[in-house]
Amino acid sequence: MTNDPGGSRRTVLVTGGSRGIGAATAWACAQQGWSVAVNYTSDRSAAERIVERILATGGAARAIQADVADEAQVRRLYATIDTEMAPLGALVNNAGVIDQPGRVDEMTVRRLERMFAINVIGSFVCAREAVKRLSTRHGGRGGTIVNLSSAAARIGAPGQYVDYAAAKGAIDVFTLGLAKEVATEGIRVNAVRPGMVMSEMTEKALAEPAFRARIEESIPMHRIGEGHEIAETILWLLSDEASFITGAMVDAAGGGYII
Repeated sequence: MTNDPGGSRRTVLVTGGSRGIGAATAWACAQQGWSVAVNYTSDRSAAERIVERILATGGAARAIQADVADEAQVRRLYATIDTEMAPLGALVNNAGVIDQPGRVDEMTVRRLERMFAINVIGSFVCAREAVKRLSTRHGGRGGTIVNLSSAAARIGAPGQYVDYAAAKGAIDVFTLGLAKEVATEGIRVNAVRPGMVMSEMTEKALAEPAFRARIEESIPMHRIGEGHEIAETILWLLSDEASFITGAMVDAAGGGYII
């Protein structure tokens, strides 16, 4: 089992694990022997479908509801893992939101509060609770954290999603700082920056032919990514094969794109 040199199963928490990249990651982790905590906010049936699929192949998984923007719910999420699952070994900070395309001068404070509460504060709080359990400083056995950033953090997403790009830029800085902070405590922290990937979050925009054609033309590989491709990147960063990598931003964007 690649996730634990000691040979016993450990749990990976995948936030936003009921759909898209999160669901693909939950499945990929289960195939490598992880026990998977599939976190979801509201779509219980989707989370349970992923869990049932994992259980059907002999894996271990559980769906756990929690809004990562709510600190009390995050605490309850981790308490459930502590008492009902194998010891925590990794966190994939995948939960996130995007909004309708728009300019900064059109954005409301409510939109901005939601964007940063889920994408940034939620990732911070989930990582905080993971560090308390993984860090050797706190009596843990070490582990890994992978944050989901975005290629948007590198391009700013003008006229479309500057708030989303800014939130993901914060994730990049958070990843670098936390990686240095816990590097001697047995924890590696890295980020994956997906490009345009087919998922529930992007399918509406990509259904518009002109938009999709413009995006695909701007990507050097001339195609949209698939969730499983991002999941495999995350899985590698979680594995011992990436044992000397921390504080890294891994672009998985087909060479990049412009919006």
